[in-house]
Amino acid sequence: MMRFPKRCLTSLFFLGFGLLVSLFSVLVISSDSVATTTELPEVTSQLNFSQAIVLGFVQGATEFIPISSTAHLKAVPVFLGWGDPGVAFTAIIQLGSIAAVLWYFWSDLTQITKGMIKAIAKSDYESQDFWLAVGIAIGTIPIVVFGLSIKLFVPDFDNSPIRSMTSIAIASIVMGLLLGLAESLGNQKRNFQDLTTKDGIIVGLAQALAIIPGVSRSGSTITAGLFYNLERATAARFSFLLGIPAITLAGLVEFKDLLEAGISNSELVPIIVGLISSAFFSYLAIAWLIKFLQRRSTWVFVWYRLGFGVFILVALAI
Repeated sequence: MMRFPKRCLTSLFFLGFGLLVSLFSVLVISSDSVATTTELPEVTSQLNFSQAIVLGFVQGATEFIPISSTAHLKAVPVFLGWGDPGVAFTAIIQLGSIAAVLWYFWSDLTQITKGMIKAIAKSDYESQDFWLAVGIAIGTIPIVVFGLSIKLFVPDFDNSPIRSMTSIAIASIVMGLLLGLAESLGNQKRNFQDLTTKDGIIVGLAQALAIIPGVSRSGSTITAGLFYNLERATAARFSFLLGIPAITLAGLVEFKDLLEAGISNSELVPIIVGLISSAFFSYLAIAWLIKFLQRRSTWVFVWYRLGFGVFILVALAI
């Protein structure tokens, strides 16, 4: 396979990054105008037991697989005619994914934490555990800054054009193309021991794009890792570790808002069922994806993302 210099990979990565930021900026700037694109109807509805299990599966299966959980949680119930499950439901079942990733990577997190503390105590700043912890911390900063900026400067972001089905479709297609480029151009030679703080910065910048529905947090971070020649399984593992602070912070913020708004008794059972379903299927998805990427490429996700985006655009058109 033809090898590309790192400068070329960097240019391609930031070209895609800039394209998505441009899309985000255009849609946010136009958020005060009346939307002219026909959208599928979205009516908030009360979920039943079986619907809660299905949407818990959707959250769990898509949170860590690079196809965007936000996009599927918005699209699937709309296409099935269930309506919008509501902020309460989607906020809490995300906590199930957080529990699953903490459970799966508990030994890794314990090792990194102990290694970092030991390195600081001994002033051993060459320790890989120390620099991996630093990379995860630095990599979390962009999405925190981006998220706070959204809350401060984009009022009613949940109802802005950036969260429309059209935006989801376009983001899915663009990220599918970028993942295909990364799969084709990266050499997948660097393993987990080769990770540096620079990887945390680059992958962290990519993670910040996940605020745009349809981008996928795992999709953007795995794509960035592949562009920088990480092995597929290493890119996925680092993506999950880097996502722990981001997913946890986002989940806690939404949970706090939810508690302030209050939860009705009729919502409680579906929420608990969805939470358990989400945790179970999230754990299975993590384990499956890491084993899958040890043997296979990401092309199946590339084609899925392209098909998903095209399907939404066609559905909106007709």
